[in-house]
Amino acid sequence: MLTKRSVATTAEGDDIYLITLSQGDITAEILSLGANLKTLKTPDRNGEIRDIVLGFDNPLDNLTSTTYFGQVVGRFANRIANAEFVLDGKTCVLEKNEGNNSLHSGRSNWGWRNWHVETFDLNGDPGVVLSLFSPSGDGGFPHAVNCTVSYVLTSNGSLHVEYEATASGPTPINLTNHTYFNLGGAASGTILGHELQLACDRYLEVDSASIPTGNIIDVQGTVFDFTKKKSVGRDIEKAGGYDHCFILSRNSEKMVEFASVHEPISGRTMKISTTMPAVQIYTGNFLKAKEIGKGNVAYPKHAGMCFETQYYPDSPNHPEFPSCIFNKERSFKHATIFSFGCR
Repeated sequence: MLTKRSVATTAEGDDIYLITLSQGDITAEILSLGANLKTLKTPDRNGEIRDIVLGFDNPLDNLTSTTYFGQVVGRFANRIANAEFVLDGKTCVLEKNEGNNSLHSGRSNWGWRNWHVETFDLNGDPGVVLSLFSPSGDGGFPHAVNCTVSYVLTSNGSLHVEYEATASGPTPINLTNHTYFNLGGAASGTILGHELQLACDRYLEVDSASIPTGNIIDVQGTVFDFTKKKSVGRDIEKAGGYDHCFILSRNSEKMVEFASVHEPISGRTMKISTTMPAVQIYTGNFLKAKEIGKGNVAYPKHAGMCFETQYYPDSPNHPEFPSCIFNKERSFKHATIFSFGCR
């Protein structure tokens, strides 16, 4: 099933659309505002269907929150040190919105923009493609970018998210989805009991401001080792909360499954595959029951966790990292797949 309806308007008077994709017991709702994954309903082992992503009832609440619930974040997701970088001999200056650094591109973040919407049917699978134009100089970034993000819900219970962006000249591009998952249900407490396994054998060391030092650390023997299944909460205090970039063990531009998540009480499972080289694991460390979410529920610390597939943070300042510079000859084209089940 596929529906599209207007649910609010922007300050400029443009319609904000809610697109509903349904296949069997699974339903995804996407907002044109922020290309936002607002709702994702899946069944547990007893067939009870619950929403497993955090967010707001009122779409406009996204504009006054820095939680980034469900957003497609860009032009550059994650952090850039000192809010600047040098490209082709020119210093590009961004907004400082986290201390001296830039986080998620500051106020120019695409997650706060209203995207153009077109729905489609792909061999019986409902989908939506959202598009956006970012002019040269947007947020301090050079050159213009045309971007599309597509969501497709398949009959086997998978949500496909595909990103494409073309630039008029060299510019950093790092797109991700910032959905907070809680497989027990969005209002069921914390994710500390979730069992997580990652095919990620290294992570990026960061300083006190969460900026990469440039050192790449083997996870073995550290609190960042999820190569064998363990609960998210087991070492979270020692880690100071997870907000770290994990590097996929298998380096490939082809689709690679890297994450397996299980919530023992509900039995819900989620597997994640991507073409991206890394994933930022964020465990909702800054949620403090101040954000009132769907159903008038306040989200406590660790109420959800994000799997932000992406290039490495601060890549424009680290030539040794995989290049996030895209241009007319090199377009940004990546995908991430979330697959759901229960046991």
